[in-house]
Amino acid sequence: MGQKVNPNIIRIGITKSWDSKWFATKKSYSTLLHKDIEVKKYLEKRLKENAISRIEILRSPTKVTLVIYTAKPGTIIGHQGEMIEELRAELEKKFNEKFGIEIKEIRQPATDARLIAESIAQQVEKRISYRRAAKMALEKAMDAGALGVKVYASGRLNGVEIARNELFIKGKLPLQTFRANIEYAYVPALTTYGIIGLKVWVYKGDIFKKDLEKLNQM
Repeated sequence: MGQKVNPNIIRIGITKSWDSKWFATKKSYSTLLHKDIEVKKYLEKRLKENAISRIEILRSPTKVTLVIYTAKPGTIIGHQGEMIEELRAELEKKFNEKFGIEIKEIRQPATDARLIAESIAQQVEKRISYRRAAKMALEKAMDAGALGVKVYASGRLNGVEIARNELFIKGKLPLQTFRANIEYAYVPALTTYGIIGLKVWVYKGDIFKKDLEKLNQM
């Protein structure tokens, strides 16, 4: 089971929640869903160099609030909030809605699955050995406090003729345990010889009911 499902999706309602939080009628649901996808795609492209881990979208009848989790909050906010105001104006003009933006800092980027995958992808695109990039990422994550990390690379690795896959793992990854706090991310590396898929799993310990109650109170 642990190898066949997305670890983030299967834990929704147990230890994780949805990234988009709103209620819609049957008629407006598909419209709002596609708007959310467009907003996320736009932000991921616009803030590509700003180490974005994930984006939460909270909708109310009058406003759309975006919560951006990033390892580089200063580069998004800018001097006295100039850049964030510019981004807000761009979003309002493009999507014709009122936006609010909150920035939350990721204190340990070395243990964030999305940022690890992006880091390896960027190195692979610069023709750095995928083995070296993956092993360095594993070491950094374990040193930063992760209990287990797994990196799966697939495609024409190092530009070879026949596509193959390779797995790097360190520590433990109890994928079948629902209370396990596991982050998962997939990022493609766009190389001159094709796309190399990079999947990353990071295990950060177990979440119990008392921990969930504390998180909800924050």
